[in-house]
Amino acid sequence: METLVIATRASALALWQAYHIKERIESAFADVKVELNEITSKGDKILDKPLALVGGKGHFTKELEDEMLAGNAHLAVHSLKDVPTYIPEGLELCAITKRQDQSDVFLSHTYKSLEDLPEGAVVGTTSLRRRMQLLEKRPDLKVKDLRGNVNTRLRKLKEGQYDAIILAYIGLKRLDLLKDIPYVEKLDFFIPPMGQAALGIEIVANNDRVREIAMSLNDEETFLCTKVERDFISVIGAGCSAPVAVNATIVKNDGEDPTVSVRAMIGYPDGTHILHKSLTSSLDEADILGDQLAQAMIEEGVLDILENAEKIAFKDEMPERL
Repeated sequence: METLVIATRASALALWQAYHIKERIESAFADVKVELNEITSKGDKILDKPLALVGGKGHFTKELEDEMLAGNAHLAVHSLKDVPTYIPEGLELCAITKRQDQSDVFLSHTYKSLEDLPEGAVVGTTSLRRRMQLLEKRPDLKVKDLRGNVNTRLRKLKEGQYDAIILAYIGLKRLDLLKDIPYVEKLDFFIPPMGQAALGIEIVANNDRVREIAMSLNDEETFLCTKVERDFISVIGAGCSAPVAVNATIVKNDGEDPTVSVRAMIGYPDGTHILHKSLTSSLDEADILGDQLAQAMIEEGVLDILENAEKIAFKDEMPERL
């Protein structure tokens, strides 16, 4: 019996994802036994500051990558949205699972919908992308940072620390937590972040057997769409200190060749100075679509927007960073 070790964060959602991949591998490869190497990442330990001030989402992946490079794991399972566009030498992001529902969702114990929130209502989110899109639509609301694991965030909502909070739908669905919240509304007008609702499978690059197993998990359409998104982020150089939304989809119309469409928005965290852009290409040319969108937005001044957005994103916390 061959043993395969998966490095995973120890949070409830990360473990759900790792066990999901474990089950899929063991079902497809009868001679493989999968074990988990559970790690509490720095991003999970520091819960009182926005991620951008402790090094960004890379803190959710770095410790797992270190375990693989040290020979203590063969692959890692990540929420793809947490995976930086730079992959360390010796590792490879080789497979992306089929993307699920990418929606952001409004949650409240008091108000039925975002539209029902009164002026000055307090909404919890630490995502600059969500903050930007929320305040673009409802500049009258007050946005308050929200850290902690999913259960901690839901507890804070129930305790009345927030009138509403915004989270990713897929994580709540996977953990079966939606049933306990009186009012749930999918925010269809929100553009998701790079890689939302897909899992990234990162492997040790020189192991052909592990690559074979990992590739059995890959969804080609999701891989293509998320590559467009990741290429876009890489070219504009956006980190988690910038409000950036980008989403690529494959459009299939009867009697016509499929196309790939990508849309993005970038602006200030307060919902101002927002630049929207979208492009469409054939499947054959989709490999460069993310680069093309990035270049088009650069020509329209997006780098200046990014620079200023990063300066003002956490200005109240910046002294604490030094």
